[in-house]
Amino acid sequence: MRNELNELAAFATVARERSFTRAAAKLGLSQSALSHTVRRLEQRLELQLLARTTKSVAPTAAGLALLTDLSPALEQIDRALDQARSVRHRPAGRLRLAMSRSAAVMVLFPKLAAFAKAYPEVTLDIVNVTGSVDIVAGELDAGIQLGEFIQKDMIAVPVTGALRLAAVGSPRYFASRTIPKKPRDLQEHRCINLRLPGGPYRWEFAQGRRAVTVGVNGPLVVDDTDLVIQATLAGAGIGLAYEEQVSQHIAKGRLVRVLEDWSPPFPGFFLYYPSRHHQPAALSALVHALRLSRNV
Repeated sequence: MRNELNELAAFATVARERSFTRAAAKLGLSQSALSHTVRRLEQRLELQLLARTTKSVAPTAAGLALLTDLSPALEQIDRALDQARSVRHRPAGRLRLAMSRSAAVMVLFPKLAAFAKAYPEVTLDIVNVTGSVDIVAGELDAGIQLGEFIQKDMIAVPVTGALRLAAVGSPRYFASRTIPKKPRDLQEHRCINLRLPGGPYRWEFAQGRRAVTVGVNGPLVVDDTDLVIQATLAGAGIGLAYEEQVSQHIAKGRLVRVLEDWSPPFPGFFLYYPSRHHQPAALSALVHALRLSRNV
């Protein structure tokens, strides 16, 4: 099929230019190579497509009929190729991105209005996921995820600084309960579980070189940290969320933070994608828009 397309395109160019010399220059071929290509097509079709003299070239009746039918198809192929090439140089089209709701709210949404204004021809198609995801198998262009969940062969660009987790509960919840002083104390409390692909998240804490992982129990298991926060505000138990998500609730007294000295910073969110080679312009624009400033 590839050879046939080359032969048909060569024939069409000669027929339109009425000259092997001009057609060869336009196609970047030698005249002998172009003549051989057209002759091979004629032999396969068992038709003379071009009448040749020492001074001129013109399509035969069969050649003119073929050219008439062929031209729209070749033009459509050219338009399709031009459109495909434009994706590399002009930010446009659809980008399919994998991220959690927290990543969308904390990373993407604060810059979405400016990005949409700067690149109105780009559509961001968000697939909501929690935990690690194979973006290649999922036919996705990129994702936003915590560094620890990103596969080692991905290109990863930081889009936030370090993050901290905050264990919080409402004043109403703590009104009749003791404040946990150590991570193990959480086993005596009702906690809101976050579901990950591999099962409920085991809460991780660290103090100096000492690391502790706690499996908590409680009345609710959800797959979204915003639901964790809402359940915590309602007094259902202790929840674990990103510090940024609950800072205002803590400042206004709606939530009480516990075990803060057991919550060290860790690497934050990264925008990740499979390869730098032939990167679509839309993805390059998104990387530039979300990349963490060196001044942060």
